Amino acid sequence: MRILLAMVLIYLPFNAAVNAQDNDRIEALKAEVTQKVDDNKKMVQEIVDSLFSFSELGFQEYETQRYVGDLLESNGFEVEKGVAGLPSGFWATWGSGHPIIALGTDVDGIPKASQKPGVAYKEPLIEGAPGHGEGHNSGMAVLITAALALQDVMKRDDIPGTIVIWPGIAEELLAGKAFFTREGKFENVDAVLFTHVGSSSAVSWGQARGTGLISVEYTFKGESSHSAGAPWRGKSALDAVELMNAGWNARREHLHPLQRSHYIISDGGDQPNVVPQTASVWYYIREMTAENILENYDKLNKTADGAALMTDTTVSHRVVGGAWPRHYNRPMAEAVQSNIEAVGMPDWDEKDQVFAKAVQILADTEQKGLDTEVSEIRAPSEYPVSGGSDDIGDISWLVPTITLNYPANIGNLGGHNWRNTIAMATPVAHKGSIVGAKVIAQTMVDLLLKPELLEEAHTYFNDVQLADTTYVPFISATEKPAIEKNVDIMAKFKPELKKLYYDASRYDTYLEQLGITYPTLPEE
Repeated sequence: MRILLAMVLIYLPFNAAVNAQDNDRIEALKAEVTQKVDDNKKMVQEIVDSLFSFSELGFQEYETQRYVGDLLESNGFEVEKGVAGLPSGFWATWGSGHPIIALGTDVDGIPKASQKPGVAYKEPLIEGAPGHGEGHNSGMAVLITAALALQDVMKRDDIPGTIVIWPGIAEELLAGKAFFTREGKFENVDAVLFTHVGSSSAVSWGQARGTGLISVEYTFKGESSHSAGAPWRGKSALDAVELMNAGWNARREHLHPLQRSHYIISDGGDQPNVVPQTASVWYYIREMTAENILENYDKLNKTADGAALMTDTTVSHRVVGGAWPRHYNRPMAEAVQSNIEAVGMPDWDEKDQVFAKAVQILADTEQKGLDTEVSEIRAPSEYPVSGGSDDIGDISWLVPTITLNYPANIGNLGGHNWRNTIAMATPVAHKGSIVGAKVIAQTMVDLLLKPELLEEAHTYFNDVQLADTTYVPFISATEKPAIEKNVDIMAKFKPELKKLYYDASRYDTYLEQLGITYPTLPEE
């Protein structure tokens, strides 16, 4: 017994010394990759500004694919394009073996969100054109800069592991990520670090605030006729759409208050004097759980059938996209939070704060300027909070996943609006993206060199998250991506947008290329 005790006493300090050495190495590597991100500030700015200038909508992110693909290939990544039936998608890999860490971010813009960056009032670059009214142009800068910082260290120290970089295609349509999952792209991935632009550095675990959804388009078919000469011979598909919408609007009163549902008429007929023989309506059906989403989807299908019955038309529907409610991994989120606190917030200067407050005045919201403090880690709410969706939810049910919100935009602007475009090619976006890259780089060090973190992440994933849930995609095995979406819009505006693409070989920043003084404020 005495011998055993002595061996234990000898072993414990030795083991503690080994752990201390490992921790010292990890902290040293974190400091090194953080410095490498700082050394690549120019690259961050160029990626942010370039993707901003492309202003591409969902399923049409071809310039983004080309630019990012070329950059990654030049840095040793193997880039597979057109994956999962997504022509503008890609899957870029570097390294070998496990752990396989997949870095993801959304890349598409918002319709009619064109806006001159750095100008704190409405002034479109091109009237009616799309723009980055959510800030998805910044995420690839975060991921690529972090990945290249790790790449240098992994090469030098012979650290095993594989880095994957992939885009959220058509996230604004919630119509891309489920096709990645259906193709099995995440089957061997050990962890997913996702990023999304925000106004502070933040991470959460458990069920995220917001909803999941099914995106579905209904098409009614009837029979045309002269609207004045023989209206009785027509079977109006548009009447069916309007009756469906009226029925659903009446139904809302009897749905749970946490649901969100909305629609647009995507085809309303040809011209008034022809009874519309076809018409289409596009719905998003949101709820807090997959079960409730499917329940409301069934009710919506019955409403469509009823509208067809009332108008002697026929109806078919197509699932455009789907997004499961998000569930984030607790051990990974806690590791990210530690790195968020270590990195801190950007060093905003007076111009940044004056600019932000001017934009907030324009938006008639609280004029608090840019956030200066990181957010506390967010645990699941005691009471579910409804709101938006992101199809990263599908991936979160296949692989331990977190989303880092990084501070590259101005807060309290409402979202999906030209105001959210204003900061996204300015020092606000550049500085915030650098902070995000540092957090991702440090978290990758944790995942590569702390096997216990991955073990804890997978234990939580298997024993807690999947305890009562089985993931089944909302899209079917035969559904195809709606790659025709936004083709006409981009065909209309791309020739003019190309004239404004950022030329980093001639201009230090996109603001310089556009001749914009930062910040440009409203005249008093």
